[in-house]
Amino acid sequence: MSNYIRPRRPGACLFLTITLAQRGSTTLIDRIDSLRRSVRASMASRPFQIDAWVVLPDHMHCVWTLPDGDDAYAARVQSIKARFSRDMPEGFRRASHVARREKGIWQRRFWEHHIRDTADYENHIAYCWHNPVKHELVERVEDWPYSSWHRDHA
Repeated sequence: MSNYIRPRRPGACLFLTITLAQRGSTTLIDRIDSLRRSVRASMASRPFQIDAWVVLPDHMHCVWTLPDGDDAYAARVQSIKARFSRDMPEGFRRASHVARREKGIWQRRFWEHHIRDTADYENHIAYCWHNPVKHELVERVEDWPYSSWHRDHA
C-alpha cells in the first residue's frame, strides 16, 4: 500500500471529495439528518468554515476553510465519517474492515485539493453546486435540496 503524505497548510482552503464504499448507494441522502448531525458535532469539536457543500447519493464535495494556524482537515473528515458510521448498520465488511473496526461504509481515502487562488476557489464552488446537474439528478442547480447553494442564494 502506498504511503501518501497529505500536504499540510495551516488556515488552508480546500476542496474535498468524500465517497461511500458502495458506489450507486443512496445512503447519504437517505440518511441526510444523520450526516448533518455528524457534521455539526464535528464542527463543534474542530471548527471550520463551510464555503460550499453538496451531498449526492453516494459521495459529497465540499470547500472548507480551516482556522488560522490549523491544518487538521484529515482529522475533520475522519470525525465526520466516524460519527456518521456509528449511526449506520454494518455494510459489507472485509477482514481488513474488521481488523480496523470499520463498518465498511466509506472509502478509506478521500480526495483533497488545496485551493490556489480566487479563480480556483470560484471554480470549485461552482463544481460543488453543479455536480447534481452533471450527474443528471436534477436539471437546475436550485432543484437539488442537499446543497449549500440554497444557503448562499436565499
